[in-house]
Amino acid sequence: MRGTRLLRLRTVPLLGLLAALLLPLGVTFAPDATAAPAATAPVRIMPLGDSITGSPGCWRALLWNRLLDAGHTDIDFVGTLPAQGCGVEHDGDNEGHGGELVTNVADQNLLPARLAAGQPDIVVMHFGTNDVWSGISPDRILAAYTRLVTQMRESDPDMRVLVAQIIPMNPSTCAACAQRVADLNARIPAWAATTTTSRSPVTVVDQWTGFDTATDTYDGVHPNAAGNEKIAARWFPALDAVLTEGVPGDPEDPGDPGDPGDPGSVCTASFRAVNGWQGGYQAEVTVRNASAAPVSGWTVRITPSDGARVTQVWNGTLGATADGTATVTDAGWNGALAPGASATFGLIASTPATAGTPSATVTCTATPAS
Repeated sequence: MRGTRLLRLRTVPLLGLLAALLLPLGVTFAPDATAAPAATAPVRIMPLGDSITGSPGCWRALLWNRLLDAGHTDIDFVGTLPAQGCGVEHDGDNEGHGGELVTNVADQNLLPARLAAGQPDIVVMHFGTNDVWSGISPDRILAAYTRLVTQMRESDPDMRVLVAQIIPMNPSTCAACAQRVADLNARIPAWAATTTTSRSPVTVVDQWTGFDTATDTYDGVHPNAAGNEKIAARWFPALDAVLTEGVPGDPEDPGDPGDPGDPGSVCTASFRAVNGWQGGYQAEVTVRNASAAPVSGWTVRITPSDGARVTQVWNGTLGATADGTATVTDAGWNGALAPGASATFGLIASTPATAGTPSATVTCTATPAS
């Protein structure tokens, strides 16, 4: 059983206080050779978002129990909202406010009070569904993300932030929502790359790929039991890695290059459509080393929207495709990237006749240089 290593030491020096009060009376204390060790506080994790997180947000119950089963017993989910059932024993505190827009939370300065109440060490954020439904642009949503992360770091400079590429949505009353989600998600990795820091890393968690609104939601928006299982399964490895890794710069846990979540081996990928025609389009993907250490290679997963399929790649090696997702590795000569350096590869994709504007969700993994 692994114990959680991201711990905050909180001690109350009661004996010292009593000594200070009693010394004027001539009373002293002999050293206690069997004094109890200082207690450690649990890691405080704040689930942040809208109704997908909080109403009832039963993926939180599943995630809580996965973490306990993995040995992370010193954890505390925090938030001003209580649990709403789910039929599974768990710590239900959260900040999943139904109907809330992330842009409103940023514009109305609502987060600082919630952070002060919960004092989280880690924030797990799935936010933006209502903004997408309202037709708010990705630029405004990402600007709100930036404001919230800034406020998180004002609350705790060592804040660890996990941000979701949000689950798909396809409600009967919003025909454009499916594409809007894809457009937002395609922008999140690049946003995270410019926002992450070595002291307060931002980790992107892909909740979009493989999530089917027809089978994983009950209304095209909110997850059903199958959807909650998928969401919890996606959050778990990222949160498990953060908990195992510990606080950035912790002298007792410096980490190893290449550990999950280690900013020493982080890369990002961004997608840009170049040209389009009936039945296909040309695009390019830029891979960037977003860490402070060199990498020796990279792999990108591409999931085109609207049923498109990647058929050709240059300046990269196209691997096997499954369920529309293509894997592209570096071409050898462009795999090594210094910190901040980038490489670009091109692709051709075929599309069905009903496809909309070319877009894709892209994620990147890197191999740290030895």
